[in-house]
Amino acid sequence: MLRYNSLLLLLLLPLFSLQAQETQFTHADTLRGSITPERAWWDVMRYDISVTPDFNKKYTSGFNNITYKVVQNEHPNLMQIDLQQPLVIDSIIQDKKESLSFTREGDVYFVKTSSQNIDSEHEVKIYFSGKPHEAIRAPWDGGWTFTKDEKGRPWMTVTCQGLGASIWYPNKDHQSDEPDRGASLTMRVPKDLMAVANGRMLDKKEHNDGTISYKWGVENPISNYTIIPYIGHYKNFSEVYTGIKGDLDLNYWVMDYNLEKAKDYMPTEVHNLLDAFEYWFGPYPFYEDGYKLVETEHTGMEHQSNVSYGNYYAGGYRGRDGSGTGLGLTWDFIIIHESGHEWFGNNITTNDLADMYVHESFTNYSETLFLDYVYGEEAANDYNYGTRSGIQNKKPIIPAYGVNAQGSGDMYPKGGNMLHSIRHSLDDDKLFKNILTGLNMTFHNKTVDGTEIQEYISDKAGYDYSKVFEQYLTTTKIPKLQLYVDAPNSQMYYRYTNVIDGFNLPLVLKGNEERIKIIPNSDWQSVGIQHKNQYLFTPWRIEHQYYVNVELLDNRD
Repeated sequence: MLRYNSLLLLLLLPLFSLQAQETQFTHADTLRGSITPERAWWDVMRYDISVTPDFNKKYTSGFNNITYKVVQNEHPNLMQIDLQQPLVIDSIIQDKKESLSFTREGDVYFVKTSSQNIDSEHEVKIYFSGKPHEAIRAPWDGGWTFTKDEKGRPWMTVTCQGLGASIWYPNKDHQSDEPDRGASLTMRVPKDLMAVANGRMLDKKEHNDGTISYKWGVENPISNYTIIPYIGHYKNFSEVYTGIKGDLDLNYWVMDYNLEKAKDYMPTEVHNLLDAFEYWFGPYPFYEDGYKLVETEHTGMEHQSNVSYGNYYAGGYRGRDGSGTGLGLTWDFIIIHESGHEWFGNNITTNDLADMYVHESFTNYSETLFLDYVYGEEAANDYNYGTRSGIQNKKPIIPAYGVNAQGSGDMYPKGGNMLHSIRHSLDDDKLFKNILTGLNMTFHNKTVDGTEIQEYISDKAGYDYSKVFEQYLTTTKIPKLQLYVDAPNSQMYYRYTNVIDGFNLPLVLKGNEERIKIIPNSDWQSVGIQHKNQYLFTPWRIEHQYYVNVELLDNRD
């Protein structure tokens, strides 16, 4: 699924020139983060990966058989394959018969191919080996994790978002190209271990050397960084959830000593999340591949149809509530948040890592929507407002494009508060819900530019939110709403300050019966008020619905 908007990149790069000056990007960053000529001519159709990890030596070997389609008439006869050091490519076979030559430049291999016709399909089988990079603090630092469970037995997995899947297997390491026909992962492990991966188990084969190969696969396109092995002393239990599209297979893979605890705990949380998210976002995107939770030592990650879980079977985020309200302790953060990524991040995936806010802002806001579904709007407002304590506003959410740069961590709470503001400005939850479900239908299994998501929201809302997105995503300014009451004339004056030109977030202020809609700008405007509806302009009411700071003035000078 090869897709990337080069014109968008050229148009937006000047907007981030200041940040680019502050961060010195290298040629290696460009090779990693852009569609080079050596990437542009071929489109990934399928990955079939095989890996054999050696726990004691912390060594891996295997191959990736890449099926691809030629999409350009003229191309350089060089294929860029990414594999990060210290792993090495041992050999490459083209179409099961021809050995290919290659050279290395840092974490990139340039593979010499023969001339190939447009629309033709081919395979390259890439053998690799070595001691892979180990994650120091998974999942925040990527790589393999070789650890031990509570009984001192081997326990292995991988995390690689941002750092890239090339940290552990060779691939085309760019988010814009997902394998259209899905992927498989085969893991060969000692017979006392169980190996789990994305989708459904396709095969199990015992070998004479005391090892077993487990092959898992997905039918849907998949981001390469979400293809993940889990290897340990796992036990499984399963059930069926009746959802919008019918029966959805649910599987839980947990440490053998946690089986009974997991049976009592996980299904309730998962049913609650599916009830809420299918309501807000539409059907779970991967019915064909099922849904599973897999226990890990690290906190958790959004691996497609293969969500990792390490939250101690308790509410909050390992006992903490990021909102400070107590509401975050009433549900399991990892199960809810990481599963929310199945819709935003795994179903809808951005072409460039710089647009990662599409993954994280929407999934952050899924927490608020989950609370809204369970407890109602006021609880959701309180939770969302509470998460602002995590906003730093030190740099913009969107960084430079084309260099695999990640933006500010504000993409989580600030992005969620931006969406909360847009939702309240619409004052129509049916419309807002239709926009969210429409996004997941329109961009199902697609990669997108962030601007496509913004334009879709504006189009379906019937209102141009482009300046709202620009304010919150590309600046660190918090909009300020200034209010001045002219009591004798029963007028409320209002305007925005600390905003970009054209910032136009509407504010719908509502109570039990009263409702006032205003669209402030940088100029003073006024609206008539009565004694009974002045409370609508109470700062805390406005700030709980909109990410703005409210300032009450004594005069308009």
